[in-house]
Amino acid sequence: MPELPEMETLRRDLDREVGGKRVKAVEVLGRTAVKRITKKQLAERLDGVKITGADRRGLFLTLKLDSAELLVLDLRDGGNLRRTTPKEEVQKGTQVIISFTQGGQLRMVDPDGVMATWVATPDELLEQEPVLTELGLDPVDEPISWTTFGHLLLSRAQPIKTVLTDQTAVVGIGAVYSDEIAWQAGLRHDRESHLLTSQEMRRLYRALVETLHDATKHRGTTLPPGGYHDLSGKPGGYQSMLQVYGRAGEACARCRGTVTKVRYAKSTLFMCPDCQV
Repeated sequence: MPELPEMETLRRDLDREVGGKRVKAVEVLGRTAVKRITKKQLAERLDGVKITGADRRGLFLTLKLDSAELLVLDLRDGGNLRRTTPKEEVQKGTQVIISFTQGGQLRMVDPDGVMATWVATPDELLEQEPVLTELGLDPVDEPISWTTFGHLLLSRAQPIKTVLTDQTAVVGIGAVYSDEIAWQAGLRHDRESHLLTSQEMRRLYRALVETLHDATKHRGTTLPPGGYHDLSGKPGGYQSMLQVYGRAGEACARCRGTVTKVRYAKSTLFMCPDCQV
């Protein structure tokens, strides 16, 4: 699933590419693409409205409309967005096509059909997705201090991996970036957050902020099969900078030990057992 750097990249692209555009028509091709309202209601509530900007709430993307409503985009595991011209061939798995009066289209593509979109007021969205009222720190959206992060670690009393991937603690971190952050900090994934020393907390904080900002700067991480692509269909650039994720059996860039894939909480993660302590 796309994580924070990928979703922030898409938000910035949407703000630049479709902000200020007025909707001309909406075509729904997917049977399950529209959630909470009907296909007809989606088309009616978008007809003629102007998109005033793009926002991100956790891992949800929202397009602000001049009708005071939001177009909500929940990409989930396999969804992608494409900014195209009407003449471009419709890609297999295209779920929704939004055409603009000034020309051009925004297409929602998901071969697996699990992504969802709908229109809601800001208050309705919070009622529909209660998780949005409990979101934790968002290091890309707003700077956080290391003391704020330190207080979070002390209050959780959980393994580092669990804290990093808990959306009520820190927004938008999943399997890829949690492994990279722990490696950058030189800490094992199963260290208890409230037992870290002050120095270790500072290292984890610095790794968190630097990793997420670097990944966003390089427009996210694209991993096969069918991984994330940006609004123009280009892959991210951060995958070549990954130090442990997906690199089991390779030499650790820091200590030359061997990166290992281990089981954790019914899943797997990647780490260097020699220099993550």
